[in-house]
Amino acid sequence: MQLADGIATANSATNAGRPGDPCVMVIFGASGDLTKRKLIPALYNLAKDNLLSKDFALVGVARNEMNTDEFRDMINKEIGDFATTKLDPQQWEWLSKRIYYISGDFADPVVYQNLSTLLATLDKEHNTRGNYFFYLATSPSFFAPVINQLGAAGLVSEENGWRRVIIEKPFGRDYDSARKLNKDIRKVLDEKQIYRIDHYLGKETVQNILVFRFANGIFEPIWNRRYIDHIQITVSETVGVEQRGMYYDTAGTLRDMVPNHIFQLISLTAMEPPVSFDADVVRDEQAKILRALTPMNDEEVLSRTVRGQYGEGIVKGQKVQAYRSEPMVAPDSRTETFVAMKLFIDNWRWADVPFYLRTGKSLPKRATQIAIQFKRAPFVLFRKTAVDRLEPNRLILHLQPDEGISLSFGAKIPGPVVQIGGVNMNFNYTDYFNATPQTGYERLLYDCMLGDATLFQRSDMVETAWHVVAPIQDVWDALPPRKFPNYAAGTWGPPEADELLAKDHRHWITE
Repeated sequence: MQLADGIATANSATNAGRPGDPCVMVIFGASGDLTKRKLIPALYNLAKDNLLSKDFALVGVARNEMNTDEFRDMINKEIGDFATTKLDPQQWEWLSKRIYYISGDFADPVVYQNLSTLLATLDKEHNTRGNYFFYLATSPSFFAPVINQLGAAGLVSEENGWRRVIIEKPFGRDYDSARKLNKDIRKVLDEKQIYRIDHYLGKETVQNILVFRFANGIFEPIWNRRYIDHIQITVSETVGVEQRGMYYDTAGTLRDMVPNHIFQLISLTAMEPPVSFDADVVRDEQAKILRALTPMNDEEVLSRTVRGQYGEGIVKGQKVQAYRSEPMVAPDSRTETFVAMKLFIDNWRWADVPFYLRTGKSLPKRATQIAIQFKRAPFVLFRKTAVDRLEPNRLILHLQPDEGISLSFGAKIPGPVVQIGGVNMNFNYTDYFNATPQTGYERLLYDCMLGDATLFQRSDMVETAWHVVAPIQDVWDALPPRKFPNYAAGTWGPPEADELLAKDHRHWITE
């Protein structure tokens, strides 16, 4: 393999496009898990695939006392544990020598003065041309203060190069706080500079939803209420809250998952075809779906939503303690670790088609999937045969851990008697395209370097999502759960989740 200025060329993995712009990436909260587990491995993958500019540098900012050499040593020791592919020593050395570090308190203006000085130096040393993007891998309480400090230090002014800010979730705790956060940061940044990240949108299958829907003539015409019976979205995790008890006990599954991850999946699944792949054109169509999600009244919240909290149980053969026994969780906590609900989209395409969603912790299987169940064919032809019922066709988009698509349909079993057997056709990205494992952040970081905000949330999308969730929060806050915990770890949530679909003569799809 030949190296040109430290970047792999002809024998690299698939080169999906031109390298990102020359730039400096600044990570606030660089000593945390996100940096070592996801961001650094993602940057290495981009460099390996020739998608990272040769004029690139990285600055970590955190409160931990260390210098650049110590930070590099720490990253060098950790990268082997979290890299998704085997490291090329020359490639990694090229990247690691472009990593720098500044320690200090995020509220201290001196930190930003030091950062400004370092960035000016890196512009000269690495020819990064005044292009910076700031990644806020911090607690949400630091989002607005860090952005204010960046503004006060003149670091987001675009007089000499572009400046962008990536903001991690959760973006607010409710509708009012999300609106306030949007208002506060827009005092410093233009909307085009704000990249509200949702790492689920970096998944290959999520991005493929648009291609699958709109590039295939056999599916595009039937993607509507006439042919689809209902849609299910499942985001299940086998882990509990691990060491995130302090955060999770103040957030809960509804805030943590529904207005961001799951609503993004709903909007991509249900949106109308955009006229182009331009960022705002795609997000305009997503926003229309979010606005069409009908908020529930109090009675609908009680009948169409389910919340749960896990107790002791067995997950993957291992005994798991109850949520209330987890570190930094209140012993009488009323925080939900499971959510299920039934939603409707009030527009012409999806009228009367239920969208069921469920997400939770300490469930039997780690899986994220979108299941589209089509309406059954008429049974009239098979009345006088051995066939007693027709199964509906089902299309499932698997997002994790194995990314792919499966389709089920009926076929005649060979023999003199008419019998129908179920057939599953499975497509797996790794098998079919020989794709290498990714962290899910590669596409998002790359898009930010190019200025493509398609896969990032816009302010109106964030506020609309919280507006839909608000009535649920209000009712749940007013009416504490009668019984928590109400499902054992290692099961698929409380019985009420199954009853939610059973009332409609349906059941959850788990594959």
